[in-house]
Amino acid sequence: MEIVKFNDGEIAYDFSPFFKIYKHGYIERCVPIIKVPPSHELPTSLQSKDVLITTEPPISARIFMPQMTKLNSKLPVLIYIHGGGFALRSPFDPIYQKYVASIVTEANVIAVSIEYRLAPEHPIPTGYEDSWTSLRWVASHANGHGPEPWLNIHGDFSRVFLAGDSAGANIAYNLAVRIRSVLPKMKLAGMILMHPFFLGSKLDKMWFYLCPRNGGLKDSRFKPAAEDMATTGCERVLVFLAGRDKLKNAGRSYYEELKNCGWEGNVEMVEHDGVGHVFHLLKPRCEQALDMMKRLVSFINQEPVIISWTSKI
Repeated sequence: MEIVKFNDGEIAYDFSPFFKIYKHGYIERCVPIIKVPPSHELPTSLQSKDVLITTEPPISARIFMPQMTKLNSKLPVLIYIHGGGFALRSPFDPIYQKYVASIVTEANVIAVSIEYRLAPEHPIPTGYEDSWTSLRWVASHANGHGPEPWLNIHGDFSRVFLAGDSAGANIAYNLAVRIRSVLPKMKLAGMILMHPFFLGSKLDKMWFYLCPRNGGLKDSRFKPAAEDMATTGCERVLVFLAGRDKLKNAGRSYYEELKNCGWEGNVEMVEHDGVGHVFHLLKPRCEQALDMMKRLVSFINQEPVIISWTSKI
């Protein structure tokens, strides 16, 4: 990649709007990483706290739970993986704090929002492996004897869902193809992929840069392979696309290939026209974002939804 002059340094790699790397090694993120406490602007109907999953390596998560009216009632468990090109954002970011809290409120679930270590300081596959460790930690509560009381008492491990946006959707997919034979006590009921980051856009070079030990254009983590998709360890998948998103075609290819790979589950695709990548995080009250939330909640609770926006199924 061409070296570009910038102020008093030289940019060796420019992956705007994510990050830039200077020739002398300095990493400049285009979006600052902001973290707020678990109580930040949280509705009174919700509780939230942070948990340490492991100390070596340091992996943590933020857990959200509705106020429980019945002592031992059970709720679905949502494992959420944030986006940001593997290099930005955090579950402690105000944007994700608000969005995951909204899902918990609307769908009445317990949510575990994962904090994985970011590239390029921690190259891929770090994000995948941290998320896998976190998923195994959640699964350790399936017998009611895990380290987190909220999950032990109130988690329904016959109704576990994986969800993620952009890079988080990519990670969620990669977890789902590993889960079936490894975590038999936890049933992954469904997976929700929002604007997934797969091979097929101008951002491909960034993924390969962040993953120095990659398998090229056939790397199954970035270009899902039919044999892997066929082992997707859940019954249902919901894929969201955005009409103005550069990742749209890659997401549509994933949907088409999943339908035809021999996987025995059900997959649905919903595309919202006139909006861009992760619009639902940036404008959560717009008409399309409200429709997206309605469909997400319906998917988790298996309720019929009235089509109110462009849908391609």
